[in-house]
Amino acid sequence: MKNLPLVLFFAATSPAAFGQSAASLLVDADWLTAHLHDRNLVLLQVGPKEDYAAKHIPGALTMSMNDVIRPMSHNMGDSEIMVELPDAATLRAKLETFGISDSSHVVLYFASDRVLSATTRVLFTFDYLGLGEHTSLLDGGLPAWVAAGKPVTAEESAAPKPGHLSVQPTKNSVADVDLVKTISTRSGFRLVDARAAVFYNGTEPTYKKNGHIPGAANIPFTDVFNDKLLFDKKQAAKLFEQAGIKSGDTVVAYCHIGMQATAVILAARMLGHPAMLYDGSFQDWAVNNRGPVEK
Repeated sequence: MKNLPLVLFFAATSPAAFGQSAASLLVDADWLTAHLHDRNLVLLQVGPKEDYAAKHIPGALTMSMNDVIRPMSHNMGDSEIMVELPDAATLRAKLETFGISDSSHVVLYFASDRVLSATTRVLFTFDYLGLGEHTSLLDGGLPAWVAAGKPVTAEESAAPKPGHLSVQPTKNSVADVDLVKTISTRSGFRLVDARAAVFYNGTEPTYKKNGHIPGAANIPFTDVFNDKLLFDKKQAAKLFEQAGIKSGDTVVAYCHIGMQATAVILAARMLGHPAMLYDGSFQDWAVNNRGPVEK
């Protein structure tokens, strides 16, 4: 896995970015209804094209995880990292094809729980690229939209005109393996394993290794949402407290391959914590023998 430079600085969120509070990292169905025809809105359904073809919110485009990750060669077996950020220029060029510009407000949503973590991964990627102040997640996704009685369609949206994104520094939200290895010696940092408990405690293996990275606390990514797939801030705060995360702590999250952990990163951002992703996650730790595991 390619190590990215580590600079411990996090840009502040600007509530004025699209006329809402910092909590507008999440928007609800009523907010989206009121803004659905805004000139600068770009609405993206994350997931398989067949889900989009079945039904989607009017005006939405479809985005795949493959649009925002480094292509795989598929000839290296487990040693090839499955999910990894591409370079910033490649990302900008791809996002421009969706009509995204500097002035855009992007709203992402998922069609079902199957692609919830893929959607939070895309949200993380936009934030990494410097678009976090202009990107929101539809709380509860398409299920919440439908439950609110809002319209859906199977009609494909017209291809947008290409956008333009200015070159800007990426956000320092990616933790390299050297930080992960030394996190126990760093004041104000907390390592979080976002996998299900059966993987964290070693009952089930991940990449032929049982257990978790030493010192990590466990916050399963599904636990920060309720049974309607809505973000549960009260529950997330309780989980963070139980994990020993204190006010102002930087959360460094990982999972199997770097997708589920981004739901915990969303929770961290909602609770006011700086957050970083160990890109490559347990796959990189296990197959590249980065260090021991513990149960």
